[in-house]
Amino acid sequence: MSTASPQATGEPGKELVGRLRDHSIKTAEIAQFLDALSHDERVSAIRALGAKEQSRLYDAADGFAEVRLVDLVSPLIPDLTEVRHHGKNSLPLFSHFEKRFSRPPGRDPEAPSELMGFNFQTMSPITGPGYYLAREDEDRREVLVDYNLLPDCHPDGWPEIKPNDRGLARFVYGFMIDTLRRVSEHVTIGSAARHGKDTGNWFVLCREGR
Repeated sequence: MSTASPQATGEPGKELVGRLRDHSIKTAEIAQFLDALSHDERVSAIRALGAKEQSRLYDAADGFAEVRLVDLVSPLIPDLTEVRHHGKNSLPLFSHFEKRFSRPPGRDPEAPSELMGFNFQTMSPITGPGYYLAREDEDRREVLVDYNLLPDCHPDGWPEIKPNDRGLARFVYGFMIDTLRRVSEHVTIGSAARHGKDTGNWFVLCREGR
């Protein structure tokens, strides 16, 4: 595996894939590697990951560092302001997507009880926006993205809130809870579960901005 800096390789995606295929994954070094990249380089790097690399990253991130709601939407961001997290999932088609988070009004910016959000992707007009509420799992130091819970408002410009247990949305988002683990300052890795059972699908996210 190459240990060159991202500036030296010029191929952050190839470098990240190589690190995740190594026999022993050094999570702290992966975090440092990602933190050293620009935003565009980080997005390019995470979107180079296939299902195998995402699965290994999810396992490697278990217990590495806590992720809190303020890591997804900074306290400096006003209520009802969109924060984009660019993503790549492990599905064979339409794997590029975004999770867009926002803090509902009336929550403490330093310690919000929840965030709201939806999925922005190519098939949204068919599957629906996939709205959710995100909350912290204090025991696991992780964030749970719960599609069983819907916000009662949303930022201007977001799509209409629709339930996830009807139509095609039922097969994509119905009865789902995602678990997010921290990888680096901007990057999280997630795994999906339906009715409490892992689906064998993963996704990696890169936060835009602060």
